[in-house]
Amino acid sequence: MKVLQFIKFNLAILLILFVLTSCAQESGAFTLLPQEKEIELGKLYLPISIDEFEGLYPEEKVQNYLQNLGKRIAQHAERKVPFNFYLVNSEVINAFALPGGPVVITRGIFLTLNSESELAGILAHEIGHIERRHHAKFVEKQLALNLLLQIGSYLLPQNLTGELLFQLGQISAGLLSLKFSRDQEKEADETGFYLLLKAHYSPEGMLRVFEKFKKMSKTQPPEWLSTHPLPETRIKEWEKKLSTLKPSGSFIKDSSSFQEILSLLKETQPSFEEVKKGKKALQERDYSKAEIYFLKALELYPKNVPALINLSRLKFKNKDYLSAKNYALTALKYNPDLFSGYYLAGLSEFALNNWKDSLHYFERAKALVPFEGSTYYYCGRNYENLQNYSQALANYKKALEIGPKNASWYQDCYIRYQRLR
Repeated sequence: MKVLQFIKFNLAILLILFVLTSCAQESGAFTLLPQEKEIELGKLYLPISIDEFEGLYPEEKVQNYLQNLGKRIAQHAERKVPFNFYLVNSEVINAFALPGGPVVITRGIFLTLNSESELAGILAHEIGHIERRHHAKFVEKQLALNLLLQIGSYLLPQNLTGELLFQLGQISAGLLSLKFSRDQEKEADETGFYLLLKAHYSPEGMLRVFEKFKKMSKTQPPEWLSTHPLPETRIKEWEKKLSTLKPSGSFIKDSSSFQEILSLLKETQPSFEEVKKGKKALQERDYSKAEIYFLKALELYPKNVPALINLSRLKFKNKDYLSAKNYALTALKYNPDLFSGYYLAGLSEFALNNWKDSLHYFERAKALVPFEGSTYYYCGRNYENLQNYSQALANYKKALEIGPKNASWYQDCYIRYQRLR
């Protein structure tokens, strides 16, 4: 018995040493999370991040502009990860990055800017966080080694345990509200500063952003400041770099492309203002007024995804399931990878007793966000209605493992799971 325990202990030590050795980056840095897994985690968290901030802004011209600008800066980064850039519909003034390459900025923060060099400064700063592996370090602290071992090259929901899915879900929430330390902000600023120089963008643009946000903090602090602290020292250090290095040459301060995109966003702003009014009416439980605002938003801008999603929710609440489904599907027309669109379409079809169609939408939702317990519950319900009891049982099991236990569906899921065992 002691011999067997000794062998198991040594095998465990060898396994840990193997993992730690294989996880070292090419640069020689010692990390638990290898780059390929960091990239996969970024891909995993992107759909829920986009959904949390009300979907992608549905104009290809806008997305292409941001993608091209971001890649122009990111090509000078030392880490060769797949940097990608996304503009989301949210009015919240924020920008953030995810592990391994994705960078997301909101419509709200874009509308506060006056020049392309200001936008370039924000993008360079977020790239700086990825360069310094700030998100990856957070994930390494949150995931135990045995869970890291379960993460394969491709994070496919069907291959992951409920325990790991639960952990991944917890980390997702943490990443979206991740507060960086002063040292991490200093590192991202330093990296961003030199990226701007290499990409020939004026670093004075980011100084304007700092000054703007500092002024805003006195009245209505932007969300960006809640995760990116802006002490006076950061501004002084940026000014010091400018005065010490005295960057000269032909640096880009603005462009006609930026001003064209900014004008486009301003044109659709009245529609999003109606959504804002509608959400306020929802908080006040004045649902009829909320619907009027959301419909007005669509009159002004038919591609307004937040208006479509909110109308879908309202119609579902009023048991108009067909309209709820149609609004959700219209949102998916403009955002084909929108979790909430598939989820609401699945709920609507479930209420209409269309089990196969409901299952299709919930499976799509589950593939996008594999750590939402209720999607497994509804997949289980659909499989059970279709008399595929083995699949129903498997989905109920994962739903129970992921939770949360206080969800309205949890007790029913537990009863159905016990009955089918």
